[in-house]
Amino acid sequence: MRDESHDDFIVRWANFVKNDKTKSWKRFHTEFIDAQFRKSEEFFKRLEQEPGGKEKIRRLRELR
Repeated sequence: MRDESHDDFIVRWANFVKNDKTKSWKRFHTEFIDAQFRKSEEFFKRLEQEPGGKEKIRRLRELR
């Protein structure tokens, strides 16, 4: 279960997005999303190198 600090962060972020006249929040959001994609790609590259990694990736993709 998440603590109150997480909830506080969500409220602060929502207020920042809502009140940011310059829309600078979009840059932060884009950087975060791009980082998520990079981490995912790095994970699959590492997994592919492990024994049985290609089979694990194939099974994961079937779950979609």
